Amino acid sequence: MSKDRTLVSFDWAAKNLLRRKANYVILEGFLTTLLGKEIKISSIGDAEGGKETEDQKYNRVDILAEEQDGTLIIIELQFTPEIDYFHRMTFGSSKATTDHLEKGMPYSKVRKVYSINIVYFDLGIGKDYIYHGTTSFMGLHYKDELELSPIQKAEFGILEVKDIFPEFYILKIDRFSNDIKDKIDEWMYFFKNSSIRPEFNALGLAEANERLEYSRLSPDEQRIYDTYVDIRRSNESTVYTAKLEGRAEGRAEGILQVAKKMKAEGVALDVILKVTGLSDEDIDSQLPSRVRG
Repeated sequence: MSKDRTLVSFDWAAKNLLRRKANYVILEGFLTTLLGKEIKISSIGDAEGGKETEDQKYNRVDILAEEQDGTLIIIELQFTPEIDYFHRMTFGSSKATTDHLEKGMPYSKVRKVYSINIVYFDLGIGKDYIYHGTTSFMGLHYKDELELSPIQKAEFGILEVKDIFPEFYILKIDRFSNDIKDKIDEWMYFFKNSSIRPEFNALGLAEANERLEYSRLSPDEQRIYDTYVDIRRSNESTVYTAKLEGRAEGRAEGILQVAKKMKAEGVALDVILKVTGLSDEDIDSQLPSRVRG
């Protein structure tokens, strides 16, 4: 692999390049590396369909890949924090399940769904940067795990209960430290940095390094991509600024609360001003008269 390739970001590629059949090999390589089994994609579309809002256009990517065996794979990329994102994951997997079960079909035809969530914010609390969730049923009294019967295994062609239910993966890009431990970390590095090191050899990365090169884009595509990057940076800057302003407001409110408490305890005004850094004007405008005394 060449050292000096300039690659487009994975999120933009997912919207504009990876849905071309000739480029399925890139997503197949990523999914095979993550899921630990060979993935062959038969089609790629939008996970939710419908028209994007301007906010969604730059802050979220959602795609739905269908395997040749009928398995559904939802891939979501989310850039701005959403406090209810776990709920969104539940909705997405449920929608994929119901949308692909036609009326009158038996429940045994429910498709297996993988929900893969690539998030660029710190979702929940945890030390790791990749999480995997499955469904299992544990006995309340004997602590045994509920298993399929031999007849069910033969009928459905699966071995475990969890193979029926959706599986969830969360890849937390911001928590990834660029320390490469295994093949999926090579993909994480690409997601975070939009670059691929010469020594990387995870499935799909060679094709990504070749086909997602910026110079391969047409002049119109380069212009669209440059605009996309500029708007993404602006959105990220807006979010970062809001965080800073929120912290500043929080600190200011905290200082005022300290001043109020000191005044209530009878501390001299000149001491309050010295400790808190507030001015006479701050005290007059911010502290109620009953506190100022």
